[in-house]
Amino acid sequence: MHPLAKLDHRYLWHPFTQMREWLKREPLVIVEGQGAVLRDVHGREYLDANSSIWTNLHGHNHPKINAALQHQLKRIAHSSALGLANEPASRLAAKLVGLTRLGKVFFSDDGSTAVEVALKLAYEFARRTRRTKKPRFVSLEGAYHGDTVGGVALGHIDQFHKAYSALLFRTDKVMSPYCYRCRFNRAKPERADAREYRKCNWECLDVLEQKFKAQKKQGNPYAGFVFEPLIQGAAGMIPQPAGWLRRAAQIARDYGALLIADEVMTGFGRTGIPGGAVSEISEKVSERVSRTQRPSFSPPHPHPPSLFASHHEGVQPDFLALAKGLTGGYLPMAATLTTQAVFDAFLGEYEDFKTFFHGHSFTANQLGAAAALASLDILQSPGSIRARQRLERSFRKELRTLWAHPNVGDIRQVGLVAGVELVKDWRTREPFDLREQAGIRVCETMAKQGVLTRPIGNVIVLMPPYCTTPGEVRRMVNSVGRAISGKLARE
Repeated sequence: MHPLAKLDHRYLWHPFTQMREWLKREPLVIVEGQGAVLRDVHGREYLDANSSIWTNLHGHNHPKINAALQHQLKRIAHSSALGLANEPASRLAAKLVGLTRLGKVFFSDDGSTAVEVALKLAYEFARRTRRTKKPRFVSLEGAYHGDTVGGVALGHIDQFHKAYSALLFRTDKVMSPYCYRCRFNRAKPERADAREYRKCNWECLDVLEQKFKAQKKQGNPYAGFVFEPLIQGAAGMIPQPAGWLRRAAQIARDYGALLIADEVMTGFGRTGIPGGAVSEISEKVSERVSRTQRPSFSPPHPHPPSLFASHHEGVQPDFLALAKGLTGGYLPMAATLTTQAVFDAFLGEYEDFKTFFHGHSFTANQLGAAAALASLDILQSPGSIRARQRLERSFRKELRTLWAHPNVGDIRQVGLVAGVELVKDWRTREPFDLREQAGIRVCETMAKQGVLTRPIGNVIVLMPPYCTTPGEVRRMVNSVGRAISGKLARE
């Protein structure tokens, strides 16, 4: 075993990892990265098929981000945001406000804290504006919004959150528009994304509205509706059918709830170019679902295209939580954006104690802000936009080849995010028991083939960096197919 692997086994505790299993084998120790390729201590190369857990946008060792960090390092790495301002953070805040059409930015460290900030601000804003004395929040089934106590309270994945139930405040949940396993979907399984052939009358939206109506009747309407726009990540890459987000947001608005968009995973172009993948799915759905059954939907076409999933359907949230790709995958940094009205509710004289009493030591870190500014410049360049469009088309083409496997039940793609759901038989949708570790075994086989990703239960996640070439995308998808054939085909 390599000395670095021994150090890991002796001293490290890994997140979301059963350490008894971890200690049975030598771990991969990554030491280098270039573009979409990672290299371990033994010199073996791997394709980074989930962008280093959904964070890396432009590839590893990007020269423009490297240069921005080197330039900033010659000046200062960090100074406190408590009582001091700094140049890159101020410039980044101005840039983010311009891109999101919101009013103020609160910087923090990661996705969990970005959501926690939004939750605390929304809670106090609702109280100060006398919308409700005891603000309550609603989110979607399968929701994951981070690991802080507030984020966990908003989440609804028992496997992650049940152990901490005694620590949490109560939040409500409402059904997610999981077309593949929706109880209202009358369609029989087909070899296509379930959103394309579903047969329903948008009952999921009726259920959502009934939830808001019932809460209002109790005299305490929801203060906020928390959602991941277009696709839920840790829920299993659950995409929303075209038009759902816009209609759901309008229902929440009609009942006075603030919109809290968790774009930790979906932000910064990850869900594609507005009018691309979303409109393609919408056109296919229109062939199957009558116009009277669908909410009206016309994808916006901003120029340059928006980098945020909410804007794909013209939804403007009151709070926007950002992290992961904010710095291009280089450094931990997060941001919570909100409106001027929310900011104003916290203004007052010192003795009023209306200050937002929340903060982090590395808030508005200069290195993170410098990396983020460089990443945003790349994202908005015409070359990057064209490259992402080409990659999305190539990604979609390659994913279609996986329908040939009987253990593939659903393939869900939104932009440059894809989830491949594994089942025992596509005709019945029968799932593998989680104890069978179907997803884990497929990913372990992929790693032996030089492709790295991590499953969510029985869902194989593919999320390539934006620099990924057509040949590399083909290798990623082919690896999924070979691993399925080798591990699941005879089961």
